[in-house]
Amino acid sequence: MFVRLVYESFRRQKRRKLLAGAAITLGVTIATAMIAVATDIGDKINRELRTIGANILVTPQEDTLDVEIGGVNLKPPSDGAFLSEADLPKIKGTFWRNNITGFAPMLPVGVTHERDGKTENLTLLGTYFAKHVSFGKEEFTTGVRSTYPWWKVSGAWPDDGSRDVLLGERLAARLLAKPGDVLTFSGHAFHVSGILSTGGSEDNQVVAPIALAQEVLGKPGAVRRVYVSALTKPEDAFARRDPKSMSGPIYDRWYCSPYPQSIAFQLQVAIPHSHAEQIRQVAQNEGAVLTRIEGLIFLVTLAALFASALAVSAAMATAIFERRAEVGLMKALGAGRFAVASIFFAEATLLALIGGFVGFAAGGMLAHQIGRSIFNSDIAIPPVLFPVILAIAVIVTFAGSAAAIRNAVRLDPVFALRGEL
Repeated sequence: MFVRLVYESFRRQKRRKLLAGAAITLGVTIATAMIAVATDIGDKINRELRTIGANILVTPQEDTLDVEIGGVNLKPPSDGAFLSEADLPKIKGTFWRNNITGFAPMLPVGVTHERDGKTENLTLLGTYFAKHVSFGKEEFTTGVRSTYPWWKVSGAWPDDGSRDVLLGERLAARLLAKPGDVLTFSGHAFHVSGILSTGGSEDNQVVAPIALAQEVLGKPGAVRRVYVSALTKPEDAFARRDPKSMSGPIYDRWYCSPYPQSIAFQLQVAIPHSHAEQIRQVAQNEGAVLTRIEGLIFLVTLAALFASALAVSAAMATAIFERRAEVGLMKALGAGRFAVASIFFAEATLLALIGGFVGFAAGGMLAHQIGRSIFNSDIAIPPVLFPVILAIAVIVTFAGSAAAIRNAVRLDPVFALRGEL
């Protein structure tokens, strides 16, 4: 009898049930898509944010402060300590090697250029452009072309094994130079392959393969600093703790979390005589962006579920009002409050399960579409999300139906059968 009452309710009130089911499905669709995006958005947004540059800086432990004015390095070439270029592949040997998307060593060298009888002091910046590096059996390509993708070149990028260089656009305008020219800096002749535009100090510099900068400096294998681009999670209070004060599981948890500080700590261990730290302007801005996006996703999900609950509440209230005579008859025949409520809650549960199943499928399609259109990649939907979505659908449906069902069980059968309610 119980099953028949539920079946007849769906058969006789198809439009009401369809309206309530559509509201549940729509809310669950949005919730599925947003939760799927939120669980998979961290790395994708991090990869997008990696286009704004490196977020970790590695320098020699004994390094002194660079002195640069107007993009010109005023420090004597022999001043300061250096890292060894041979140690850089060890960056890919750390625990978080898969989170490190690239690195670019830098070696600024003071050079001179004579023009119209005048000597001008300039900075020649040695770096990797797109250098092939190997560590063990792993081979990868790294350099400024991956860590600083906004750098624009008019002409051709130099090869890392060539004697080609890039001229910053402001420097090129001052020297009246163009791609194809051969210029002499500190007695060394270089071929200009392109004009570089970065919007930074590099626009006033000569950017060359790092081997040429080492040749000018007379220090083979020398590196002054390394900019590392890594996928990290937003900084919190735990991330800011001093690892020297930790021990046991607490240290393991900190070490195995992709905080900028923990990755920098591992880089410092991997590269001898180095000091690594996060570039706070970049890392903290990334954390703020991620937090705000996740907050926005949470609000959109809550709004969709709240709207769904309101729609279910309206549909159920109307359905129960139309069935007040049926409720009055059941109570007149001896049905208690629990029996009446169980029928309506069974209907609500069935609606929630159907709406949750359809909404999960539609939400998965929506999440994939969001991933393709925004991140140009698929959004991974974990299987554990399915029971979570069904539970959310049931909770939302019960929340929307509770007030209407409470009114139904309180109906006076005398007035209900007379049609006075």
